[in-house]
Amino acid sequence: MPKITIAQLANEAGVSVATVDRVMNGRERVRPETALKVEQAARRLGYHGVNAIISRVGVDRPALTFGFILQKGRHAFYQHFAEELERAMADCTTHRIRVNLRYAETTQPGELAELIRSLGSTVDALAATGLDHHEVTQAAGELRSQGKPTFSLLSDFAQGVRESYIGLNNLKVGRTVGWLMARLASRKGKIGIFIGGTRFHGHELRETGFRSSLREYAPHLELLNPQVNMENRQFTYEATVQMLEEHPDLVGIYCAGGGMEGAIAALREAPDPSRVALIVNELTDESRLALQDRIAAIVIGTPLQAMCEELRDMMISSAESGLAQNPGQRFLLHEIWTPESM
Repeated sequence: MPKITIAQLANEAGVSVATVDRVMNGRERVRPETALKVEQAARRLGYHGVNAIISRVGVDRPALTFGFILQKGRHAFYQHFAEELERAMADCTTHRIRVNLRYAETTQPGELAELIRSLGSTVDALAATGLDHHEVTQAAGELRSQGKPTFSLLSDFAQGVRESYIGLNNLKVGRTVGWLMARLASRKGKIGIFIGGTRFHGHELRETGFRSSLREYAPHLELLNPQVNMENRQFTYEATVQMLEEHPDLVGIYCAGGGMEGAIAALREAPDPSRVALIVNELTDESRLALQDRIAAIVIGTPLQAMCEELRDMMISSAESGLAQNPGQRFLLHEIWTPESM
């Protein structure tokens, strides 16, 4: 494969060849935003001198190290989440941000607490997904006492101790799904719901919002007891099959957390999947295909790009300006995907 030329790099970045030369060789000062355009273009093209450009562009920017803890490293959603985090940090024009990212292998609070402690000791700020538990709160509190902020992502934890929560308003998500389900399941029947675990604050809020919304908008629907699936697709599959067998009047299922792949697989095998309105979270290859095949009716999505960019700015502000007196929260608008969105 032929090497990318400086002229091609300049064209991709929308600048002159002379500007690219100045960025690469540091002969004259170039505006940070222009230098970043060259760096981003070099990344996109796979330019052979990209590392030298990154080094040159970042030489005048202050350096920060941010830690991130995500769940389920083999899951498509979290892989995409990691990519968006890397991209948002790399696109920062004001700082050189080093990313230290780890995945939790279980949903045990002790593991998350230990990851927060170990990773927190090496970074300027930390953000994590995970469950709400006193061990996790204690670990976040230890970082706070050291002046290091912790941010909770997607599902809140350590309220009053962590610096801020950033993600969806999960109570509003649950109410939105209930409103949608009331219109999708027009006939009388039962509704199933899966939650990841009793310690996922976001799942509990979604269940609460979903339940209250159905009570208001769909008194003809009976909500079954929540199934705790630990976000496991095999358990969700088996539980969905059993639900279909035991409740011939089942008209809807809401996966409030992970494990949606199991529900999708079970409905694909069902004699008449169209009788059950399935609503799941996060747009992945599997949920996109389920929408296209009319197995899933709706997917609720998190705007990851916007979330990661806002998170970056909040982490920079906290790392440089100090911890807030009153820990807060930042709600993003959820996305709604339907078969027609595809």
